[in-house]
Amino acid sequence: MDGVISLSAAAIITAAALGGLIRGVDVFSAMAEGAAEGLKTVLRIFPPLVALLTAVYMLRASGAVDALTSLVSPLLELLGIPPETSVLMLLRPISGSGALASASELMDEYGPDSLIGRTAAIMLGSTETTFYVIAVYFGAVGVKNTRWAVPAALCADLAGFAAAAFTAKFF
Repeated sequence: MDGVISLSAAAIITAAALGGLIRGVDVFSAMAEGAAEGLKTVLRIFPPLVALLTAVYMLRASGAVDALTSLVSPLLELLGIPPETSVLMLLRPISGSGALASASELMDEYGPDSLIGRTAAIMLGSTETTFYVIAVYFGAVGVKNTRWAVPAALCADLAGFAAAAFTAKFF
């Protein structure tokens, strides 16, 4: 499989270089300019990304995630969402790796074919790392006022969590 991917990547790069040569574009200069722009983007994205990852690790280490989990568990039971997935629901909008680790722990403890395991898997696939995406994409283009993007994205995450719990009961 890796050979196919490498061959595909080589074919795409070769096709782009040949297309540029046919059009009379200085391919190397265009590539160098693109790389320079990419580095500028990385420099704009890096500070909010470091702050976000630091906040995630601080929340987990302080026990705040566990406290929030115990606080929302009664509401989740009322809504038909397995309370065991609450840590996943709290981490998913913030950290993809934290959410993946949480889902792995749930699947190790309850099994991947259990209701909790299926719910966790569907939650991972139907929601987004909202704050990470906002930090990266809005930071890349220099947007400082996100307006309604965060509330709208969090509503979409909540809908994904609810739909995951509902769907997992039937499959």
